[in-house]
Amino acid sequence: MSETHGRQRIRLFRAEAVVLRRRDLGEADRILTLFTREAGKLRAVAKGVRRPESRLAGHLDLFMRTSVLLARGRELDVVTQAHAVEAFLGLRQDPWRVGWAGYLADLTDRATADEDPQPLLYDALVESLRILASCADPFPIVRRFEMRLLALLGYQPELYVCPRCGQRLTPGRLAYAPDLGGVVCERCRNEGPSEIPLSVGAVKALRLLLADRWQELERRPLGPSLRGQIEAVLAAALRAHLEGPLPSADVASLLEQRDGGRNDGVSPASVAGTSC
Repeated sequence: MSETHGRQRIRLFRAEAVVLRRRDLGEADRILTLFTREAGKLRAVAKGVRRPESRLAGHLDLFMRTSVLLARGRELDVVTQAHAVEAFLGLRQDPWRVGWAGYLADLTDRATADEDPQPLLYDALVESLRILASCADPFPIVRRFEMRLLALLGYQPELYVCPRCGQRLTPGRLAYAPDLGGVVCERCRNEGPSEIPLSVGAVKALRLLLADRWQELERRPLGPSLRGQIEAVLAAALRAHLEGPLPSADVASLLEQRDGGRNDGVSPASVAGTSC
């Protein structure tokens, strides 16, 4: 009897999760991709969630932080209970916020394996969604999440020592070399097509992101050129370790430009009442 009860206890488990993806199944069900703090990425079915009378529907929206009770299944787990913990309602106010939330979700999904717990990455995703729901300029928080993800997975770019000669970087004509995973010094630059030229300001900004001092970027004017260099380095670093492109980033950028998200190089802190 005790062995039977043990199996029953193991079959049901509770987890805190962010809903990364969802797709319809049949007439009333949905398959969800959940990024949980306790068990990593899981795929589960929410039965009957598309019916108007479903009690689960309001607790399993995209990008919502929710507490779920899951029953282990042969192929997919089953959501038996759900309770919203944090809805990030501000994300629904602007299409560009939804776009960038979708990019962070796609990035998390692409970078993680099933059932591989990454609690620090989970915390970073939750914090990023929370800030994204209310900030005026998504650039610092999106770039910070990219850098945080790279660092947590062991792929952070080398920003202090030239990976070719091993010498400490000094101001000069620097460049990011994706094949080496770091910034090369002026002497070691070969100006190949894959190298990304970097200003000293871009390297400093990347170091702030690596040190998790992203708030300092809010207090600095970030012009289009500087933003472009930072974005290019992180995109190249991510491409080196993730399979295929992430078109959701392009979609989010287009939505931001179309719907008035800040992309004009003006420091958010310089506009009264608009800092994150």
